[in-house]
Amino acid sequence: MITVCRVDHRLLHGQVVFAWIGASGSDCILIANDDVATNELRASALRMAKPGTTKLVMKSIDDSIAALNSGVTDKYKLFVLCETIEDAYKLACNTHAISEINIGGAKNSSERKRISPAVCVSQQDIKCLKDLSDRGISCYLQQVPNDKKVDVLDLID
Repeated sequence: MITVCRVDHRLLHGQVVFAWIGASGSDCILIANDDVATNELRASALRMAKPGTTKLVMKSIDDSIAALNSGVTDKYKLFVLCETIEDAYKLACNTHAISEINIGGAKNSSERKRISPAVCVSQQDIKCLKDLSDRGISCYLQQVPNDKKVDVLDLID
């Protein structure tokens, strides 16, 4: 069961470890990211950040989709982390396990529009978010569990 599917360009960091993992009751973290799955340096750094009582799995997007669809993850209270909105979109569109997506952080660049202090979206991100909404998948901003959820569509329209 997925407890939270979160987009955060920082992936596994203090806010996720200390606020989200405990509040969600998760016992396993799945980092769904093509680069992390093949970049041992990045993977090693993320392993050091994981909570001691929580399992950490790092898979490519395609392998994450396969794992979620196979049922192998069903025994866990799974916290899914994606680096980008596009990666979360691919996961959500290719598995029925994701009903909502928490957007906690998305990088800024000159081609992106800032919609909150921590979230900047591209035109492609906006298309993905609108399509997810059309599919019945809720996308919201929420930095920490105590913050109010804000529908992302209210910020991009």
